[in-house]
Amino acid sequence: MVAKFEDVTWVLEADVFPQSHALMSDAVRELSAQVVLWKDEWLADDTWPGLPGRTVLFHGSLGNAAVVERRSPWRPGSFCATDAFHCSRWYPRAEPWLLHRAWTLSSVEELVTKSDTVLDRIGGPERLFVRPDSPLKPFSGRVLHRDKLSLGALDHGFYYDDKQLPVIVAPVRAVTREWRYVVVDGQVSAGSAYEADGRAALPDDPRGEPWAYASAIASRLHAPQPVYVLDICEADGRLALLELNPFGGADLYACDRAAVVRAVSSFATRRPELGG
Repeated sequence: MVAKFEDVTWVLEADVFPQSHALMSDAVRELSAQVVLWKDEWLADDTWPGLPGRTVLFHGSLGNAAVVERRSPWRPGSFCATDAFHCSRWYPRAEPWLLHRAWTLSSVEELVTKSDTVLDRIGGPERLFVRPDSPLKPFSGRVLHRDKLSLGALDHGFYYDDKQLPVIVAPVRAVTREWRYVVVDGQVSAGSAYEADGRAALPDDPRGEPWAYASAIASRLHAPQPVYVLDICEADGRLALLELNPFGGADLYACDRAAVVRAVSSFATRRPELGG
């Protein structure tokens, strides 16, 4: 079936990625698809634009991407099946490539009040990396010393109140470089290198080893959704899988927007039922 891109609508949240919004919207229009700008008032009483007969795709903030996936009438809507992207769901399937070979699932309260028990499960490290299990990331991942563990050190009471919030705990690994790739139906469609400190996007080489490594993972991994972003890193001189994230709310850094829009649009017109 030949994709009819003139029947595709991209709903874009312009102020989320202001520096790259024009690149994304231009890529959509160059494909003869339609751009609709997101409006927050749609959430107040579920007054979603109907867009009948159109293939609709959302890209914007992670929180709104999750709401679109759950509540909107659009198809595919948003590739943001957050439950499927919980680390504890996909880590076991990604074990051959995963950066964190030793890891455990805990709660914030258990980690703080029973730290010895939790850390013994991963070899008892003095320094540990902690991140939310959820891709919605109610707090940012961080490195902590076991003697400095507290609810405050994990932002409890600032960004969330649930002491039972699930977290991933792992020994610290030194990451020197990172890359982000957009995967569509098992194939890498675009990629970007970026600096973890400051998140500055850098050019990436499709012929390079990181791209090839990402492609090998994408072709073999049972992914949470058919459209997603895959982050790899370099640690101790070797490449590893860092994390997977929903496409609908992902920063695309220096990824080729035209390649992303074409690949995602083409897949969505073929398999709209596989989105949110």
